[in-house]
Amino acid sequence: MRTLITYIMVFPRRSAFVILALLVAGVAEGLSLTALLPLLSIAVGESSGDSGIGQFMEDALRKIGIEPTLDMILIIIVGGMFTKGLILLLANRQVGYTVAHVATALRLNLIEALLASRWQYYLRQPVGSLANSVATEAYRAANGFEHSVNVLALATQVLVYALVAVFISWQATLASLFIGLFLLIVLHRLVRATRRAGANQTQLLRHLLTYLSDVLNSVKSLKAMARDNVADAILRDQTKQLEKATRHEVMSRAALMALQEPILAAITAAGLYLALVVWQLSLPEVMVMVFLLTRILGLLNKTQRKYQQLAVQESAYWALRKAAEDAADAAERRSGTDEPHLQQGILLRNVQFSYDKKIIFKQLDIEIPIKTFTAVTGPSGVGKSTLIDLLCGLAEPNAGEVLIDGKSLHELDMRRWRHMIGYVSQDTILLHDTVMNNILVGEPALTAEDAERALRQAGAWDFVIALPDGMQTIVGERGGLLSGGQRQRIAIARALAHAPVFLILDEPTSALDPESEKTICETLQQLSKQLTIIAVSHQPAVINAADRVFILSEGEAKTLSHGADAHSVN
Repeated sequence: MRTLITYIMVFPRRSAFVILALLVAGVAEGLSLTALLPLLSIAVGESSGDSGIGQFMEDALRKIGIEPTLDMILIIIVGGMFTKGLILLLANRQVGYTVAHVATALRLNLIEALLASRWQYYLRQPVGSLANSVATEAYRAANGFEHSVNVLALATQVLVYALVAVFISWQATLASLFIGLFLLIVLHRLVRATRRAGANQTQLLRHLLTYLSDVLNSVKSLKAMARDNVADAILRDQTKQLEKATRHEVMSRAALMALQEPILAAITAAGLYLALVVWQLSLPEVMVMVFLLTRILGLLNKTQRKYQQLAVQESAYWALRKAAEDAADAAERRSGTDEPHLQQGILLRNVQFSYDKKIIFKQLDIEIPIKTFTAVTGPSGVGKSTLIDLLCGLAEPNAGEVLIDGKSLHELDMRRWRHMIGYVSQDTILLHDTVMNNILVGEPALTAEDAERALRQAGAWDFVIALPDGMQTIVGERGGLLSGGQRQRIAIARALAHAPVFLILDEPTSALDPESEKTICETLQQLSKQLTIIAVSHQPAVINAADRVFILSEGEAKTLSHGADAHSVN
């Protein structure tokens, strides 16, 4: 019930429209049903005066100038049904639109929260789990909204039928409603079992897709070592568990339907006996009451089945909502408003940083003048990547300052500062797309001319135009149709496409052959005449090509004036 109320509160306007349309449709159907009594009275040759509701309908028709003849009553009944059908069509169309809107809104809400979260938070999120939230959980949550609307629709119809039935025999109506609600309570155990199965499905889908994503990212190395059978065994086990949870859900739904129908038949037979023998209703009244009470109990049963389907999907909604709320709680702090410039240089002064209890920097002092090529080296784990995160504003120092032209990074508009940065990560991942699309990456402000300029700056233009389709050549999955050096130069071109003033590279030549490494280093030396460059690297070629080198060790930085002086540290 909490999920049903939540859906209405989160999407109030759309829910209100649907409920109103369904209420009007129910009233139209109810009015047409009340015309059944005078119709049946005429059909069996009895007077409708014996029935209060029948006499009321005849009097009401005569007051508006309609004679309650057989043909007119049939027209009223059919017209009411057509009106109900038309209104339901409009309501169901709105339901379809709303389901699509709900899925889109949930996806965009999560994506927006994730992209606005702190980098450290994002690092802790499994990619497969996030993909499952955006795809599977959003779809299931939207279906949950559809089921919740169906529950409201069916409950509205029950209310309309019950009001009509009360006018004929309030005793029979109350007795039927009491029995129907009693059965709902008795069979609710199956709904709870379905809810548990749905929650298990949500968790198992997350685990399965998370592990599958990790396996696919490393499938080449696993296959090369003949260890893919281990991953296969784990995936099979998780899939079997998911099958078991799905089987429990299906069995609960089947059991609910199997028990409802015979119980409904027994209640209908009992109601017919009571109406004819105990309450001694007229034949037209008995026929209408049997129809109404059967309809009421059938709708109550159908309501419970729809609520059971809602219970299956609701765990996906709450899991998705919690993921979005957690990401929103981890949102980046954006307090700075000053426009950044890089006309003097970058200074890290007395910077201290730690991950939990692990100290990374105790007192880090680094100065990076503009239009220089700076290399940062040191053993693994000393904080080279953390230094890059600090420069990008992806991490904040516990103490000390990161200054851009003498201004603290906290005072600057972070988005504008990052737009001034070109970043090349350690893992060169290209899209399975054209060279040009890999450089522009969908940025609408960039053009083919920007891609060509960036390729020339990265020293990649000559080999790109030699490809079969030039910039329109498909590079393959993760850029597999290109060599390592070609992939790296396209990655550098991607970082240069938006004309940054500060270029950051994380191990730019670690996976390259000496010839490709030499080409990249020469490219960086040329670029340093136009840009400020900092490169994290263990490679002697990069260190020797740099104007200045910092060696990170024990939380501090030792400065060497020229790359050649650092050759001995490698």
